[in-house]
Amino acid sequence: MKATEDEKAGNRYRIEALAKGLDVLRLFDETVTGLKLREISELTGIPMPTAFRVVATLEEEGFVERLEDGTVRPGVAVLTLGSAALRGSSLVQAAERPLRRLAEGTGETVNLGVLLGDHVLYLVRLRNSDLVTANVQVGSTLPAAYTSMGKLLLAYLPESERHEVLRDHDFAAAAGPNAVDSLDALDADCLAIRTEGYAVQDQEVAIGLRSVSVPVFGVGGTPVAAINIAVAANRHSADELRGPLLESLRATAQEISLRLSAG
Repeated sequence: MKATEDEKAGNRYRIEALAKGLDVLRLFDETVTGLKLREISELTGIPMPTAFRVVATLEEEGFVERLEDGTVRPGVAVLTLGSAALRGSSLVQAAERPLRRLAEGTGETVNLGVLLGDHVLYLVRLRNSDLVTANVQVGSTLPAAYTSMGKLLLAYLPESERHEVLRDHDFAAAAGPNAVDSLDALDADCLAIRTEGYAVQDQEVAIGLRSVSVPVFGVGGTPVAAINIAVAANRHSADELRGPLLESLRATAQEISLRLSAG
């Protein structure tokens, strides 16, 4: 099959060495934080001698670092780029000030997240120090099926698309005691969420944690993100999340949506 003119042009401007370096960096995520050189070669298909040179270059520039046992892991330069990308996002810029007011007004932890495959990616996190949770920070991801923001964003997807996103999700690996254990159960939750316009997470991510989430809409009325208020279960019942906290959350989401629409 012959390449199109666009493909030929793309290949002409492609820098293979740079592409190989990016392939190496893409191997690392929340679950893969360190790899040996041989693993990098096997996973990328880059020959060992080339992989060695690519990693050496990335190490020299600060994008990876090598431990004494030879393990390669992301370096500080990657964190700097990631932070700059998040801070420069128009969504983050529109949301930060309203979310800060919400956090100060409620005294609770607030978050902004977007759907990334079958996970939620945290773009803003303003944490109440009293909240005891896993080590979630900006750039962290959690399974969408168990989080209030994730369930809400999944609910706004067409059912066929939602099923495709969750095709490889293992419902048996849930962390919290109240997490849904099947796709059918999640579908039922999503139907209720679309009807009510908000999602509640009641100790589905972890024991002792509850949250409530609402959508942030972009131009055209399509949900582009979600925000939530996360609370300690011993201080707020699930029903209490549906009261004044939900109303404050909705007002904040509306403000962020208007700021996004205004450009």
